[in-house]
Amino acid sequence: MARGLKRLGERYPQVPATALGSLRNGLRWLVVGGAVLLVLERLGVSAQVLWTALTGFAAVAAIAFFAVWSVLSNLFCALLIFTLAPFRLGDSVEIIESADKPGVKGRVLAINLFYTTLEDQGSDSPGALVQVPNSLFFQKAVRRWRNGTFPTSRNYEI
Repeated sequence: MARGLKRLGERYPQVPATALGSLRNGLRWLVVGGAVLLVLERLGVSAQVLWTALTGFAAVAAIAFFAVWSVLSNLFCALLIFTLAPFRLGDSVEIIESADKPGVKGRVLAINLFYTTLEDQGSDSPGALVQVPNSLFFQKAVRRWRNGTFPTSRNYEI
């Protein structure tokens, strides 16, 4: 098996080495899984019982994954905010909802794992603190001002 994958890599050099490594690992786990199933069958465990247990575990894992999806999404977006730095502490940001509705705008005070805290600079309640889920920054368009203040007019010079 390893020799065959090595020949495949030599014959087709455009195939990345990481893809061949992943294929090798996948085949290895397939062989080990098959061997475990054969041993369990030899010990008297029914294939139907194993299949029922496997599908039950997969269903519970899928439900648990969807239950924590929003939490994982915010954690991953926080990681992206920390590494890509689309905005920083002290910047002023505006999340644009749509053309006819004003969005949330404020100065960035804190960036946590789940929320980014903004000091509201909107017209309704200036000075209030707004916690915006981190995933929202990657779902909507965001305007950013580096100096921490919003421009007073919409007349921009080009």
